[in-house]
Amino acid sequence: MSEAAVSVRDLLVSYGSTVVFDGFELAAGKGAATCLTGENGTGKSTLLRCVAGLQAPDAGTVDVFDERPGRSVEFWRAVATTVENPSWYHGLTVREHAELIRMANGADPGDGVIDELFESLGLTEVADGAPLNLSSGQRQRLMLAAVLVRPSRLLILDEPEQRLDTTIKRTVADLLRRYVTDGGTLLMASHDPAFADEVGGDRVAL
Repeated sequence: MSEAAVSVRDLLVSYGSTVVFDGFELAAGKGAATCLTGENGTGKSTLLRCVAGLQAPDAGTVDVFDERPGRSVEFWRAVATTVENPSWYHGLTVREHAELIRMANGADPGDGVIDELFESLGLTEVADGAPLNLSSGQRQRLMLAAVLVRPSRLLILDEPEQRLDTTIKRTVADLLRRYVTDGGTLLMASHDPAFADEVGGDRVAL
């Protein structure tokens, strides 16, 4: 495996008397895809939250690019995640959200990346609408567009295939493969073995 982008050592996480992780270890390589699999309740989302710096473990260490997650501006410039549902701004259209995210992360919102991504994800026809008026599947596609439209070094995705039809799943898998091919690191959880196969990379069963 390549040098680790994400390193988890001796992880302990519990909720009351329920122990989710006890001594768990993970190394996710830079420029590679790692997919967490397992039934509901095995800790996939909890692990992603710890890696994203959104939840502190009871014990053990989590390092992302050799630093503790969530503690610096540099971390959030490097990391994009769907672990928590985004807050959509009233008064901004679907496209304006994408433009704001791209611009806030130092990229040009007029360089055609948004157009290409929206076309791929089937969001072009709803680009002038409000996010809250979208269907659940369209909101899932917008959430994925929001992390893919900005520069990043690590994507942390919690079941990106949720509420997507077969055609869009293939498109998303292709976009994620391209992200990794271009040098990005992907850590995701998935319940869909076929989707995980299309994305490729390593599997970690929880």
